[in-house]
Amino acid sequence: MSNHEVQPLLGQVATIVSAAINRARPELAGADPVVRRSEHADFQSNAALALAKRARTRPADLAGELTTALDYAEVIGSVELSGPGFLNITVPDHAVWGQVSARLASPRLGVGAPEEGRRTVIDYSAPNIAKEMHVGHLRTTIIGDSLARVLGFLGAEVIRQNHLGDWGTQFGMLIQYLDEHPDATWRHDELSGNTSAVSALDELYKTARKVFDADPAFADRSRQRVVALQSGEPATLARWKEIVAESEKAFHDIYHRLGVLLAPEDSVGESFYNPVLADTIAELVDAGIAVDSEGALVIFSEEVTGPEGNPVPLMVRKSDGGYGYDTTDLATIRYRIHDLKADRLLYVTDSRQALHFRLIFEAARRVGWLTDDIEAAHVPYGTVLGPDGRPFKTRAGGTVRLMDLLDDAVNRARAVVQEKDSGLDPAELDRIAEQAGIGAVKYADLSTSRTKDYAFDVDRMVSLTGNTGVYLQYAHTRVRSILRNAGDPEITIDPSVPLEPAERALALELDAYSTTLAEVGASLEPHRLCGYLYDLARDFTTFYEACPVLKAGEPVRGNRLALCQLTGRTLEHGLGLLGITAPDRM
Repeated sequence: MSNHEVQPLLGQVATIVSAAINRARPELAGADPVVRRSEHADFQSNAALALAKRARTRPADLAGELTTALDYAEVIGSVELSGPGFLNITVPDHAVWGQVSARLASPRLGVGAPEEGRRTVIDYSAPNIAKEMHVGHLRTTIIGDSLARVLGFLGAEVIRQNHLGDWGTQFGMLIQYLDEHPDATWRHDELSGNTSAVSALDELYKTARKVFDADPAFADRSRQRVVALQSGEPATLARWKEIVAESEKAFHDIYHRLGVLLAPEDSVGESFYNPVLADTIAELVDAGIAVDSEGALVIFSEEVTGPEGNPVPLMVRKSDGGYGYDTTDLATIRYRIHDLKADRLLYVTDSRQALHFRLIFEAARRVGWLTDDIEAAHVPYGTVLGPDGRPFKTRAGGTVRLMDLLDDAVNRARAVVQEKDSGLDPAELDRIAEQAGIGAVKYADLSTSRTKDYAFDVDRMVSLTGNTGVYLQYAHTRVRSILRNAGDPEITIDPSVPLEPAERALALELDAYSTTLAEVGASLEPHRLCGYLYDLARDFTTFYEACPVLKAGEPVRGNRLALCQLTGRTLEHGLGLLGITAPDRM
């Protein structure tokens, strides 16, 4: 355990119950003590029920044996037998205050670093060059960013990878059209209003596509332009680089607004892998995995079969000699293992890509790139739906621009904040509305179980009540207000002060922070952190209403201020790991 790590009381109790099992029944040594938080006591152990059959005795009798064998030491205050064999365990007040004190003294809030030294590549966001970021990019960007933050805090060496779609036939079409229409306005310094370069390029591409479909001569010139791009012809390459640079500026405007940590150096486009595709394919052929099939080169799965019972193929090289996503993703996993030396690979993409990644991982294992000591995981997520529960579209049936969606949330948040406090000056109102609106969007996404679809309902998102980001932000401002009014004093805890029920519930919730983060790191499910923070905010509200802080006499006042301080730090830190601002005032 590091100097800053504080073992949660749950872990300490579990260790003591494990020792009791070992003493009372050596043949059951190493069994799970099954310790959980409980409504009937601080913790409950269900070990006697789980182990009675192996011990060949009644659960209640085994529970009695464990109670006798328990070491009551510092952490166990009392134990009651309940029901068919539950152990209801209460921790003494001084031990609870000791945890609050230790976590306050730790710059990491007592959280350890279970991922320390684990080199983790996280692939997320991945927009396409010359196309608008839309609602479909929201989940990958927000979930990937939160996982990068959590795993980084837990000690992992995180390498962010933004796998940009920056290569392919569409660029020949677009570049040819731009060359033939030099008056087309698309560069960022030529545009006015809210139009971004990528928005203008997106429209120009759609126009080019129509010309391509209607004019065979233009289609031929576009195909020749693709060949020029792939062979590195200087003028074509220069125009392509300009398009990529302008698109990336627009993407990073959105990342900046979302508070996402992706930076230009994290962008690795499909074009990056183009020079190594031939070597990648050669390895697959030499290993006997990639085989010829009707002029194409494919890898037939040994694990997955199609509807007719035939093995599902992964397309390594098309019959016309071209490459697709399958080839690029094989080169990508090879690069991340060999060059980036990854211990863990995470791909945060739509759940509909599950089969694709299953085939990629299988091929990487068969060729020997992906070994048993490297974890590769697809981190799937569900779809963003409209408030009506259908796929989110504009009224005209088009895809919703991500920037428009963020504008809508911020505008709604401004109305909610202004209604609560109409005396804010305009600049302060704008700042708070931006923090609340962006936080609301991110929290609504992250608080939903990752694999489920969710409805994008802005009015619900910006509500001051219920499980919303704005509710948590307000909880933080309430804590900060109390501490400001107290003069932000240096705090000393008196462990002899008896705990009120609301104080105990809050302190035990605060003590569960490190356990929650470890669970998020293992399960890759940010909604567990959201659920924890919501429970913490509710426990704080109950405490605030039941236990006066500023009007209490010493030493009670000092202890309650300590609970406020630890709650504020934990809320701010937890929201930060979700990528959400915790304002001091709202």
